[in-house]
Amino acid sequence: MPHDHGHPLSRRTVLRGAGLAAAGLAAAALAACTTSPPAPVGPSATSTSTGTPVNPSSRSRVLLAYFSRPGENYWYGDRRTLETGNTEVLAGMISDRIDCDVYRIEAADPYSDAYDPTVARNSEEQDADARPAIAGALPDLTQYDTVLLGSPIWNVQPPMIMATFVEAIDLAGKDVHPFVTYAVSGLGSTARFYRDLDTGARLRDGLAVQGEEVADGAADLDQWLSAAGLA
Repeated sequence: MPHDHGHPLSRRTVLRGAGLAAAGLAAAALAACTTSPPAPVGPSATSTSTGTPVNPSSRSRVLLAYFSRPGENYWYGDRRTLETGNTEVLAGMISDRIDCDVYRIEAADPYSDAYDPTVARNSEEQDADARPAIAGALPDLTQYDTVLLGSPIWNVQPPMIMATFVEAIDLAGKDVHPFVTYAVSGLGSTARFYRDLDTGARLRDGLAVQGEEVADGAADLDQWLSAAGLA
């Protein structure tokens, strides 16, 4: 699955939720990869427990929100323990390239660091159409025109905590660009997943990067950002 080295989120305002971050899993059963260390704060960035930007003089119109899980992950048919999840790595690469605020989605009930329990929990949450609780305050989207939504692909779709997030915020009229890390299924049913939640957002083309190769995904990332008019 993911790489065992991370890419820090820097030069951006980081909006933090509380709790442990979740991360990418992927496999035949969970077809996905992810990322996520503690919400990093760059040298000039600041954070707040309220989830609102604290640097109003340089407000961005783009919010990057992501969910990621470190720990034991799928890795080329085997397992590997990651300190930083794949989606976190990809989110860091994006925040280095564009002007955006960053919000890390964290589960109130953190996912296990072990692979198999996370696969089992994800299966139960999908079967129940669950909405896992999010730790900390949610961001106010009033100032944003564009939202980038990042997650692993778990069992062909984003984790159910992404449904919790998009239903809890107001995405009406926003441009939403999903990006994912995966093991075997690419974007999977990401577009349908978000479309079925009927948020009123304008869903744009997504980006899928294989978890094991995320650190080498700059070319695909740059092309996606350019096509989206973000870089």
